[in-house]
Amino acid sequence: MNPRLSLLQPYPFERLRQLFADITPNPDYAPISLGIGEPKHPTPPFIQQALCDATMGQPGLAGYPATLGEPALRQACADWMQRRYGVTVDPATQVLSVNGSREALFAIAQTVIDPAGDAIVLCPNPFYQIYEGAALLAGATPWYAPSVPERNFAVDWDSVPENVWQRTRLIYVCSPGNPTGAVMPLDEWQKLFDLSDRYGFVIASDECYSEIWFRDQAPLGGLEAAQKLGRNDFRNLLMFTSLSKRSNVPGLRSGFVAGDAELVKSFLLYRTYHGSAMNPVVQKASAAAWNDEAHVEDNRRMYRDKFAQVTPVLAEVLDVALPDAGFYLWAHVGKACGGSDTEFARQLLQQCNVTVLPGSYLARDARGHNPGAGRIRMALVAETEQCMEAAQRIRSFVQSLSS
Repeated sequence: MNPRLSLLQPYPFERLRQLFADITPNPDYAPISLGIGEPKHPTPPFIQQALCDATMGQPGLAGYPATLGEPALRQACADWMQRRYGVTVDPATQVLSVNGSREALFAIAQTVIDPAGDAIVLCPNPFYQIYEGAALLAGATPWYAPSVPERNFAVDWDSVPENVWQRTRLIYVCSPGNPTGAVMPLDEWQKLFDLSDRYGFVIASDECYSEIWFRDQAPLGGLEAAQKLGRNDFRNLLMFTSLSKRSNVPGLRSGFVAGDAELVKSFLLYRTYHGSAMNPVVQKASAAAWNDEAHVEDNRRMYRDKFAQVTPVLAEVLDVALPDAGFYLWAHVGKACGGSDTEFARQLLQQCNVTVLPGSYLARDARGHNPGAGRIRMALVAETEQCMEAAQRIRSFVQSLSS
């Protein structure tokens, strides 16, 4: 067995099951889960129809799919990037279809890390747990850069020592962030590009929440930032995105990677051997989804209405505010339950039958501090009525603790 498997920590939802193992939820309430970030809005019918049509079409399921992705899909992805970001990419050399952003974010580390070296993979803290697992199984050492609440949860890149930057071969960024919802501004991208030029590391930009936002301006993308700064070759930069949140199709497992043509070429080589080609039927449905924006605007409107109703209710009792983007609320529990995010989650489930995810499960203790401690992540993915019911229960729960 690969000895590095033993380095992997239990996934947050496995830890959550263990945390709740001895809890009996209050049977007076129907269960509501805000724990898992799985889109629950209806899948647009035209995507379902495209899937059915592709199954019955030619070649349907009768042929092997191309690892790179069919030209029509890659063109649809490139066209979307032009419409959304004003970014021009060559669909033949700078776009690669992937089976959802998760597997691609994991696989890129296996492509760019020399397992015989002494590499570091840098990631935010808190973070999407795939980054850590990818680093460990690629033979690298993860290093966690903390998010700073006082700066809208911006990552404190300045806290990274020189000797760490010298060994860094890959850096994961997540904008909009999971779980904080923070969007990286242009000056932060400039800083990372300058550091990449100096030390030669690859930037993997996780942008799967990019289409759910609450401000007047859409979140800045990594390739968009590069182009604004004159980096038109996207040197050492790849962006990763997905249809899961944008189009409410997490079961489709469909996304794409775009950016530096040399990195795409190497990633394609890895994936050809890995056997990661997207199902041809899924490719057809994916092209239809990327070519339509009306359903995305409807989806965004639903999230905006939901957050506008839910956030003020929770803000009465918790330190929480509307994020820049994404579908999470990242709340500080304050003095409730002694400030413990795990005890808060346990008592909330027991008394109110509402599930939230402890923030400490999404972060790591680094240099004496876990930046997720004392916080909870709430995924507002269910219908508005259910999320409002959960918010009202949480408000009553916190109020009862101080009465």
